[in-house]
Amino acid sequence: MTAGVYGHSHPVISETIVSTVNSIGMNLGATTVAEAQFANAVCGRFASIEQIRFCNSGTEANLYALSVARQATGRSKVIVFEGAYHGGVLTFVHGVAPNTVDRNDWIIGQYNDVEGTKRLIAESKDIAAAVLLEGMQGAGGCIPATAEFLHAVQDAANANGIIFIFDEVATSRLAPGGLQSVVLHPERGTPLSPDLTTLGKWIAGGLTIGAFGGRRDLLSVYDPRTSNISHSGTFNNNTLAMNVGYKSMTSVYTPEACIALNQMGDKLRDGLNALAKGTKMTVTGVGSVMTIHFLPGGGKTNITSIIDLKVEPESEEAILRELVWFYMIERGFWIARRGMLSLILGTSNEEIEQFIDAVRGFLNDFKEFVSLR
Repeated sequence: MTAGVYGHSHPVISETIVSTVNSIGMNLGATTVAEAQFANAVCGRFASIEQIRFCNSGTEANLYALSVARQATGRSKVIVFEGAYHGGVLTFVHGVAPNTVDRNDWIIGQYNDVEGTKRLIAESKDIAAAVLLEGMQGAGGCIPATAEFLHAVQDAANANGIIFIFDEVATSRLAPGGLQSVVLHPERGTPLSPDLTTLGKWIAGGLTIGAFGGRRDLLSVYDPRTSNISHSGTFNNNTLAMNVGYKSMTSVYTPEACIALNQMGDKLRDGLNALAKGTKMTVTGVGSVMTIHFLPGGGKTNITSIIDLKVEPESEEAILRELVWFYMIERGFWIARRGMLSLILGTSNEEIEQFIDAVRGFLNDFKEFVSLR
């Protein structure tokens, strides 16, 4: 999973965990110097985040960001996109999942549909508090959004008084300032500047954490000096996550390390797609996070939504997805069962070549089933 960017028991993280437990201990609910240091480090990496608050997971971060938007606008409905995953109780991979909260408050748009989304946002200006969007749909199959789409969403949200929430719980590891920093407007050349950004997973060295931040005026909803709305949570800013997070972000997953890892991911994905020519396999993603797919039409290059990835549950393509999972495990490579894989720090070029060789072996061993007919 994407939380594991630091690899196996990174020595800096291990030492920080031990030293924090031994020399500082655990705090419950108190503000600490470590919290301020970590907050400054995060805000320094993400240009759109003026202030930030910590919580316990990416799911929580999105729930809190939605609460900010609803409080700021006085509206309740939220525009999301088919194929999206914003947490355990905010799932839209196949419509509105049964356990999704506020089941009647969601307006579902189509990912990467520029004109349709602009209309949807304009039509919803009097009822929608927020647009909640991933820069790459992870659970939906590692489907990247186009720059045109992301900036169209931001511009339309701004024009219609709707809060733009950018879910970077997973994608924030893909560039030093998150995906928002490298997706440039096709004409203006400017990066995204969402009203609110949500983070999680990797920012605390793999420990349990979430964070939501953005415009100072929006974060004032939870300022205890001016608001009676509470942001409670015993472990929101616990000493362990704060100290490990600060050390991880400033000493381990530095901008340089981030760039190098994601360049390696691009190289791997390009290598896999080169192998996939003439087969049902295709690999989608950005940088160090990607997903292997098997599709009836083969290696598509125009995958823009989860609709393009649909296969029947008992189809040959669905069985191939299961089969490649078992095949790679037998050869010492762990990927998610749905085909998703995330590179970790410490991965060598030799291991990348070994992984490509293993996929080449799979395509050869099951040529009868993977070749386009």
